[in-house]
Amino acid sequence: MSDNLRDLKNNHQDFTKGSLATNEEKNPYVLFSFWFDEAIASGELESNACVVSTVSLDLQPSSRIVYLKELLDEAFIFYTNYASQKGKEIENNPKASMLFFWPKSERQVRIEGLVSKLPESVSDAYFDSRPLQSKLGAWSSHQSDELHDQKELLERMAFYENKFGENVPRPPHWGGYALTPMLIEFWQGKPSRLHDRIVFEAFEGNWKIYRKNP
Repeated sequence: MSDNLRDLKNNHQDFTKGSLATNEEKNPYVLFSFWFDEAIASGELESNACVVSTVSLDLQPSSRIVYLKELLDEAFIFYTNYASQKGKEIENNPKASMLFFWPKSERQVRIEGLVSKLPESVSDAYFDSRPLQSKLGAWSSHQSDELHDQKELLERMAFYENKFGENVPRPPHWGGYALTPMLIEFWQGKPSRLHDRIVFEAFEGNWKIYRKNP
């Protein structure tokens, strides 16, 4: 075990950078946008990176980092391979969670909700905006499948580059998802671990707003 891992139990960093008033905002999307802008202004690394967690048929959770690409019609948008592990799990169980962590701001945003595929036209428009190599990668990667040899992946890249040139269409197995929140929790670190936690929970077409113990 490394010295750094051994010393974790003695790491008691305090949180002192902000507060979250109960009346700060009544709309969670406005508050998220405000916090997101502040994360970028604070120099957070890849502020749109978030952890998306899904659950398999045998109830095994799995998590990975994805990039938020848009907040559209009160849904959080990301893109991926539909045949990937997360894509298959979403198909069988559309309940998922999304977590943003901004350490410089000492903030987290936790979102729970239902995931659905975006219309093909929306996925097409986003795919057209991607760099060429990313487009070819979407065709070449059998995402989440076992890879026996790195060479086969490079060969598939070369094959699709030769096939499509610079006019690469969106693969039918790749596109966007919208996570529509049922719950959004804003977490602000505070001294003595007495963190601010304010929850927006969907209830009968409105938001129920309440605090949680730290």
